[in-house]
This record gives sequence, C-alpha cells and structure tokens, in this order.
Amino acid sequence: MRALVTGGAGFIGSHLVDRLLRDGLQVRILDSLQSRVHPHGLPAWCPAQAEFVRGDVTDKVTVEQALQGVDIVFHEAAYQDYMTDFSQFAQVNVTGISLVYESIVRHKLPVKKVIVASSQAVYGEGQFECAQHGFFMPRPRSREQLQRGEWEVKCPQCQRVSKPLQLEEDHPNPFNQYAVSKYGGERMALGLGWIYQIPTVALRYSITQGPRQSLYNHYSGICRIFTSRLREGKPPIIYEDGLQTRDFVHVSDVVEANMLVLTDARADYQAFNVGSGNPVTVQSYAERLGQAINPRIVPEVTGEYRVGDNRHSVSSVDRLKALGWKPQKTLDAIVVDFLGWVDSLGGAPAEAFQAEQVMRDSGVVQRVNPNR
Repeated sequence: MRALVTGGAGFIGSHLVDRLLRDGLQVRILDSLQSRVHPHGLPAWCPAQAEFVRGDVTDKVTVEQALQGVDIVFHEAAYQDYMTDFSQFAQVNVTGISLVYESIVRHKLPVKKVIVASSQAVYGEGQFECAQHGFFMPRPRSREQLQRGEWEVKCPQCQRVSKPLQLEEDHPNPFNQYAVSKYGGERMALGLGWIYQIPTVALRYSITQGPRQSLYNHYSGICRIFTSRLREGKPPIIYEDGLQTRDFVHVSDVVEANMLVLTDARADYQAFNVGSGNPVTVQSYAERLGQAINPRIVPEVTGEYRVGDNRHSVSSVDRLKALGWKPQKTLDAIVVDFLGWVDSLGGAPAEAFQAEQVMRDSGVVQRVNPNR
C-alpha cells in the first residue's frame, strides 16, 4: 500500500511519514519546501526510504503525478502565518485540497481514503455561555474593546463577561484568513468525499508541538518565541494579560490520531478535534518554560495584543476518544521534547528573534490605547 503525504517534509507530516514507513507502507512525499519553513532545503530527517517529490499542491500537473499509484492521502500541506497576504491562504489551503479530489475524480484514481489536516482555528473566537442568555458564538473582539484592554469575551446581548466552553466540532465559526481557508479546505474535502464516495476525515489540530517544529516561520507559536527570548536572557513577551487559555498536544499524539482514523471506518466523513482538552494560560505556560530554561527571568506583560488572536481555545476531544484515541504526552513532556529539539540544533536561529518585529511592522501587533 502506498501513501501520499503532502507537506511530508514538514513538522507533523514528517513524523507521519516515519510512522507509515514503520508500519510497512510505501510513502511518497510532496512538499514545496517553502523557504520560510525550510530555509536550508530538504531536511535531514526526510528518510531515504520515502520517495520525495518537490512541488506545489496548487499545481495541477504536480498533484496529478503525485497521486499516481497512491492508495491513501494524508493532506498536511498548508500555508500558515500571521501576515496579510490573504489570497495565498485560499490559494494553498483551499485550491490545494480541491486539486486532490479533482485529480482523483477526473482520472478515476483508486484512492481508498483521504485524511485532511484542519485546525482548531476554525472555531474563531470560540464558544461561550452567558449566565442569562445561554450559548453563543461571538464575533472576534472589536478593535475598540481591545484598545481599552478589555480582554474577556462579552455576551452580545447584555455585555456581561461570559464563560468559555470547550470547543465542540459542530460549531465552527471562522473569521481570519487562516481559519476561513482551513475550514473551506475541510468542507471541500468532506463534501466532495461524500459526493464521490471517497472516505474522508478532517482532523482539527490544537497547538501541536514537539521535535522538528520550524523555528523560522512566524506561525510556529509561543513555545518557539518564548524559548528564543529566554535563551537570550530576555523575558517572554506576553500579549493581553496572559490569562488567555490554549490547548497543547504533542506531535506523536497527532500522528496516532491520523493512524486511528485511517483504519476506523466510523470516522469517515466527519471532523474531529485533536488536542488535550486541558486549558493552559499563556502566563503559566511562559512560567513553565522559564523554570526549565532560566528561573530568574519573569515574563513581561507589555500592554500589547495581536490582531486576530482569540481569547480562549480549548478543544473537546470526546468525539475522538469515543473511537479509542487518548493523548499520551503531558504538557511537561511536550516542553521537554521541544527544548531538547532546540538544543539539538544549537539554539534558535536569528530568524526566531525577528518574528515579533515583523508582526509589529505589519500592524499585526498593536498596543493598548485606552484614550483612543
């Protein structure tokens, strides 16, 4: 059996490739080796046993050729960043998966299953409960609210601060360019999969961390950014007040989720969250890293916020657990593995320190101005 892994040279994709090879599958990797993720070209971790095809998922001929002789597809390729090149998100994250199905249907390819990487980002600002008015899915917090430094989500009817709920699969509500493109991609996949009877599963990853995570692209997350500053003896910069919550999952648990839905037909034509289900504040996460790297450094809350960030994101994983999956790695294990990965590289590269300035220059990072 042969598997195609798009984005297979990347963080999650490469771990998936390793697992597939261990299970005795033939593997073909399709990856464009984006310079912002792979500035040095093909990573050393790409195994010689896997066939490597350098190409873009938005190129029809490339996709058609990559699908030849393939039985299953893991679509991990994605464009993710905080930059304002909005059209690129749709081009890669929607067109890319569309071409996979277009090629399968047009050429009657005998693909048995497609598993699509989606994102927790599809929930937008999240799901909340007002004590008086009940469940609601808010729009992103307004610029005016953020400028005042009012961080918590409020009920749109009574303006009371409301309780964040675990994110359930049935209530997506995407707003920013990345979230909308990922949701569009998964809907394209699940819809076409159903119509043409190509078993398809979408997996909505929470913040995934572990070895091989890129230290170069701006989207790589707070672990990389905080670690880079702590290694330089500088305090981690915390946006808002640090009490926003996030949900972290180890890359090995994400791989196991992929392998489970590959073989379990009960998962077909559905979307599943892949996370820990455990809320962690950004403040406590920064402190945990600080204890591991330099306990004398205290995180710094600067009175800034990042445009497009949501307040609380913690996924319910009950649906996937019902199939037998359960995350195995704790947050402490995630931190240890990531720091070991950074150490193996000799520390974070210079580019890791430039991300925040790039976001400020592009207007993504803003400062609170209560008088505005």
